[in-house]
Formats: sequence, C-alpha cells, structure tokens
Amino acid sequence: MKRRTKQRMTAIHLSIPVRLLEDFDETLRFNQSRSAKVCTLIDQSLHGKHASVLEGISTRQLMAALTNRDDVDETMKILLLQILTDSL
Repeated sequence: MKRRTKQRMTAIHLSIPVRLLEDFDETLRFNQSRSAKVCTLIDQSLHGKHASVLEGISTRQLMAALTNRDDVDETMKILLLQILTDSL
C-alpha cells in the first residue's frame, strides 16, 4: 500500500461579512468542508484556473437568465419561457 504524503496545514483567522459566509456555506455540498473549498479557490486564483461562474447555477436559473438577454431572439425567448412555465 502506498503511503499518502500529507501536506502541512495551518489555521488562519479571517473576518468577512456574515451574509457572505452564509452565501458561501450555501454553495457547499453536504460532504464538502469550508477549508477544502477555500483551498481550492485560492489555488485556482493563484494558478489562473478560475471556476466557471455558471458552475453552481441550476438549469432553470440559466434558462431564466437567457430570456433576459438582448441577443436572444423572440422565438428562443418564447420557447424558454414555455419550458420554464411547464416545469413549475
């Protein structure tokens, strides 16, 4: 069995707005830790690998956003609105 190499970790203290923390916690999956997510975000920021802004958005939210864009033609808007209405 191969032995895992553990990275040395350190605890830090951050002061952030309560609402920002609440919003951040809502993005976490039930089995995901805050520390792991913050480490991932810092690593992505340092190495230029930014997560997609759309990653955490539901299909319904994406479709609603598309209906509000100026570059989506009327036929597409009608179809999107129909699909959104049917999924209620």
